[in-house]
Amino acid sequence: MPTAVTQGLEVSVESFYLEDQSDSENNVFAFAYRVRLKNLGEQTLQLLSRHWVITDSTGTVRQVRGEGVVGQQPILAPGEDYEYVSGSRLDSPMGTMHGTYRMRTPNGETFEAEIPLFTLSANPTLN
Repeated sequence: MPTAVTQGLEVSVESFYLEDQSDSENNVFAFAYRVRLKNLGEQTLQLLSRHWVITDSTGTVRQVRGEGVVGQQPILAPGEDYEYVSGSRLDSPMGTMHGTYRMRTPNGETFEAEIPLFTLSANPTLN
């Protein structure tokens, strides 16, 4: 499971191919991914927004920006974790995702936490 740590925030990601929501004959490939955030630091952190870079195997790149994740802006006290599941569709059977979360500390400072690069693959042994 790809993992990155930025300023005490650990981000781990696991992906899954959704065969029942895909249509390979029409180049529609659906994936889910589970993200786990864990506050390893000594101060409370709040997730404000996300920025995803999604690349399929044809070289098409999409960028997605938005407030929070799955409609929430979670607050993580030291030692707490937060997990959510979301999804993406590709026009090819393989691709990658990575990005950043904008986080805020109690004193109002913000930083970009790395979301590690992970694979989206219709071949489940590669996820």
